[in-house]
Parts: sequence; structure tokens; C-alpha cells
Amino acid sequence: MFYLFIKAVISAILIVAISEIGKRSPGFAALVASLPLVSVLGVIWLWRDTEDTSRQAAHSAAIF
Repeated sequence: MFYLFIKAVISAILIVAISEIGKRSPGFAALVASLPLVSVLGVIWLWRDTEDTSRQAAHSAAIF
């Protein structure tokens, strides 16, 4: 349960940070939002949850 809470907090921090950056500099916020931060976190979390290499490969191929 704690792991789920940590994942939610990290995701919320990213969303809030991008929205706060967007208030000051929309262009920079778009750059930060376009970085594959969420995708990389998804890859890390998928590996931590399943350790299934075929699922990891399919996910990575789909996002990159």
C-alpha cells in the first residue's frame, strides 16, 4: 500500500510542478511536460512490479 502511495505522490508532484512552471513560462512547462519523465517512471514501476522482460520490452517499444 505504501508503494502505491509513493507512486501517486511522485506523479502528483510532477503534475503540480509542470502546472506551476506553466504559470511563469508556458514554453518551459511544455518542454518539461514533453520530457519522457512519466514514461521512464512507468518503465521503472513496471519492472519493479513484474520483472517480466517481455512485458518490459513491449512497453518500452510502445513508448519510445
